[in-house]
Amino acid sequence: MNRTVFHRIDRRLTHWLAEHGLTMLRISIGVIFVWFGVLKFWPGLSPADQLATETIDKLSFGLISQDVARILLAILETAIGIGLLTGKFMRLTLLMLVFQMIGAATPLFLFQELTWARPFVPTLEGQYILKNLVVVSAALTIGATVRGGKLIDDPENIRSMTPDQKAHTA
Repeated sequence: MNRTVFHRIDRRLTHWLAEHGLTMLRISIGVIFVWFGVLKFWPGLSPADQLATETIDKLSFGLISQDVARILLAILETAIGIGLLTGKFMRLTLLMLVFQMIGAATPLFLFQELTWARPFVPTLEGQYILKNLVVVSAALTIGATVRGGKLIDDPENIRSMTPDQKAHTA
């Protein structure tokens, strides 16, 4: 394949990714939140059910029962997912996501015997929690575009932009 054809394919692919990547990221995380959230409406369906309810129990000093905690978490996660899927109320959705992610990370500190086999060696539960770093990074990326920011597919385009247009790029 000659260089011109490769360059043309690369530009088209990069343009498509810049145009659709954030939407796909938002929707994929939304699907995960709806899926995991809906599972929590039924006791025992979610593999994270027990650890999540025990965490909420400990954080609420026992004031929230495990059944209520599970339902509240199911509602929160499902609402986050719906917000991400629809793209509506994104600031509120991302705020709820950050709140949920902070809560999801607390077992790493509260239940170290369940989340760490030894220092720097997470258990399966610990790995499940640590993968949320990717979700947080994705939320930060989505949050950077809430005010209409866009990804730029070609650095050459930046030179021709007005200062106002540059302010809306991610």
